[in-house]
Amino acid sequence: MFVLGGFVPVGYVFTVALLAWCTFFAVVAPRRPQPLATLSFWFGLILNEVPFLGVLALLASTALAAAQGDLESSGAKVTAAIAAVTSAGLAVSAWWGVRTDRVVRQALDQGLGADWRNRVQAPLRRHRPWARILLLPGLMGRRDVERIPNISYGDAGRRNLLDIYRRRDAPQNAPVLIYFHGGGFTSGAKNREARPLLYQLASRGWVCISANYRLRPQTSFPGHQIDAKKVIAWVREHAFEYGADPSRLFVAGSSAGSNMAAMCALTPNDPAFQPGFESTDTSVTAVICLYGYYGYYFGETPDQSPSPNQPWAYLHRDAPPFLIAHGTKDALATVEAARDFAGQLRQTSSNAVVYAELPGGQHSFDLFHSPRFEAVVDGVEAFAAWVLAVPQRTSDSAR
Repeated sequence: MFVLGGFVPVGYVFTVALLAWCTFFAVVAPRRPQPLATLSFWFGLILNEVPFLGVLALLASTALAAAQGDLESSGAKVTAAIAAVTSAGLAVSAWWGVRTDRVVRQALDQGLGADWRNRVQAPLRRHRPWARILLLPGLMGRRDVERIPNISYGDAGRRNLLDIYRRRDAPQNAPVLIYFHGGGFTSGAKNREARPLLYQLASRGWVCISANYRLRPQTSFPGHQIDAKKVIAWVREHAFEYGADPSRLFVAGSSAGSNMAAMCALTPNDPAFQPGFESTDTSVTAVICLYGYYGYYFGETPDQSPSPNQPWAYLHRDAPPFLIAHGTKDALATVEAARDFAGQLRQTSSNAVVYAELPGGQHSFDLFHSPRFEAVVDGVEAFAAWVLAVPQRTSDSAR
């Protein structure tokens, strides 16, 4: 290893400095002003979800520097001390992630009732897939699940394509989950986020669908929402071809996709979002919102409240059950907005609302197999099992 001036190991200093920088944004994660919030997201995201990789990198680089005799100078010792502090920060991040399972259990107890476990056959997993979490958090595929890609549901080319995830033995009468990706209505793709959830549910016998939709500037609101409704309409017509039961249809999404999923749940059969297919039933059984964005659309200002793009403009008593999960460190979509939305929903809806506020969670916490997201996946499974087992209140307009 080259040593600057014979004293400081440059490679070791660079590694520690980079990890310390990213750890600061993962753990402290300033959310104001906006430039710092953006840095928190981009630099803190990976170590926020998989801090174990950062710890392993610090241990390996420190051990290598020690083996090569590069830790004798005062500068190197300072660097090693920074590495120790960084490791402590990563341990805090890891602890937040591990604690999520308790938070999810408490949210289910509060939202479904303390006796919810007696109503379903969906126990929360006692063991995490630690080998995958620690070593291969980005590995998504499962041998028992097949992905059928790029099925067209509309006439907008690749922006109207969907992927299907199902178990290879193709069980019949499977419940359906439709998932919409995030990206602020301007970017994103169907094969990026929430894949641990899609593969887990598919392995359990679900048929899961992840869909693209038109983005800005190709379309604007309500074009995104019309595409979301088209996906539901496609499922109503074609789900049986893949072994799915469209009468048990859940919608989910992340960030902007969470906004769309909530809008789908709250506007069943609304002709404003179903031009040309007004007679199709677009009601859903329940909805899962992950780090949702519930704010104003492009060009809108607070004096235009309530915005037609905001889900809370459509709250009603017969809204289907909701599960909302949001991180306390989210730098792009505030936890305060998610908390307010869940509170408004609880005051209005007669059905269950589960709200899990994830300690230390950042935006896009669904990209990896991590302790945090694996706990959320468990919560989604339990929530869905409860919804399917317990009769829900519906209105005539939502049928």
